[in-house]
Amino acid sequence: MNAPVKTPRRLARELALAGLYQWQLTGNSLPVIEETLETGEETAGDWLRADRGLTLSLLRNAAEHAAELEAEFVPFVDRPINELSPIERSILLLGTYELKLCPETPYRVVMNEAIELAKNFGGTDGHKFVNGVLDKLAQRLRAVEIEHARNNPPKRR
Repeated sequence: MNAPVKTPRRLARELALAGLYQWQLTGNSLPVIEETLETGEETAGDWLRADRGLTLSLLRNAAEHAAELEAEFVPFVDRPINELSPIERSILLLGTYELKLCPETPYRVVMNEAIELAKNFGGTDGHKFVNGVLDKLAQRLRAVEIEHARNNPPKRR
């Protein structure tokens, strides 16, 4: 059975996650990390197929506004932020950025993408942790959108 083809937006989120992970572990500058993503043996193929504008927007904004984004999600985290795995922290930064500053992306898409990233790259139950934190954050940042979705469920055919 063939693995599903990843969309350019999914690849963008995966590359941004890889970049944020690298940024946390190495302290390299964003231009160096971007070059590594573009030319690195493991990521160059994805770079060619990814939505590069989204990749760069997610990576740059999540890194540049990390302190502000962490302040948004830290009330919902059950441990000190320095005890989060770099993957969980990176996914929370990406999800928080999209929930807070990308209203064009539906909150359900943000949630689903973050959960998939955590399932594919995080620890055993990391997706449950990410889901719990972002769900609480979405209730605050996207309350109107969530209420609208509750009151207007999709029509079944």
